[in-house]
Amino acid sequence: MWITRAEFKDIAYKGIWKQNTSLVQILGLCPLLAVTTNLVNGVMLSLATLLVMSLSNLAVSSLRHFIPYEIRIPVFILIAAALVTIVDLAMNAYLHGLYVVLGIFIPLIITNCIVLARIEAFAAKNRPAPAAADGAMMGVGMLWTLALIGALRELIGGGTLFSGIDLVIPGATPLHLLPEDYPGLLLAILPPGAFIVLGCIIATKNWIDAKNAARALTQAVPVSTGGCH
Repeated sequence: MWITRAEFKDIAYKGIWKQNTSLVQILGLCPLLAVTTNLVNGVMLSLATLLVMSLSNLAVSSLRHFIPYEIRIPVFILIAAALVTIVDLAMNAYLHGLYVVLGIFIPLIITNCIVLARIEAFAAKNRPAPAAADGAMMGVGMLWTLALIGALRELIGGGTLFSGIDLVIPGATPLHLLPEDYPGLLLAILPPGAFIVLGCIIATKNWIDAKNAARALTQAVPVSTGGCH
């Protein structure tokens, strides 16, 4: 039932980097474009999605032997929808200001391809502990990506970080990292800005992967030495 360290490391690496939902699978673009106007919005929606994915994977994996194959997709959607409803009601009750800002994108977590894809591809075929870890790590991959995109868009667009943090922590104030007379760049706040930032991050990831692959290949090939034999 438990997950080994090797299993967890493999799941974490795939979820956070190798199979990152935003940078590799290119899923969940609607919330990515609409919500990442600042760091706080991106992080909080990602945390909600992470919670839904982890619990959905855990529930489906625990019940996988009792779910008839023919009706598995409706059952998967029903389980995920119930968890999304719980998250939606909890945010409305305890984080109402943020709930109003995020709006329809909280209940629309159920339509996010990431949730159903991980349930079908992993949770329905694996033990509960690895399934829950897979959902959590895929959520972490989405979390750092949306956080980075939101931070870059907010900083370039307005010169601040943590705008709207008071909706999560009452009394907290955003950080003003650029001069007060900084005019901001409207393009960064608009959806095209999200596409540009996402493209730059994907290009950087691909460059890092290519560099690591080349280094690994160089280390694998033995270096020939000169001389007579």
